[in-house]
Amino acid sequence: MAALATQSASRQVPIQSSRITVPEIALRLNVGRLTVYEMLEQRIIPAIRLGRRWIITRHAYDQWERTCGVTTDAGLVVQPEVTVLN
Repeated sequence: MAALATQSASRQVPIQSSRITVPEIALRLNVGRLTVYEMLEQRIIPAIRLGRRWIITRHAYDQWERTCGVTTDAGLVVQPEVTVLN
């Protein structure tokens, strides 16, 4: 259950955790929990293993989801080498 922060006496706003859970990822990807664990083991989804527990930050996961897992290399485009023949 999400924690609630009180902005005023009459209105409460849910606080979103900085971590995302395996069941949440499974819902977003429309796959099973075991598939998510397999993706974590294969390092497809960015996460850190701490003992038996997986730590997945919401920021890292959202970035991975937006880019489909492709790293962006800070927006730099590698120019191909060109050989000029005279």
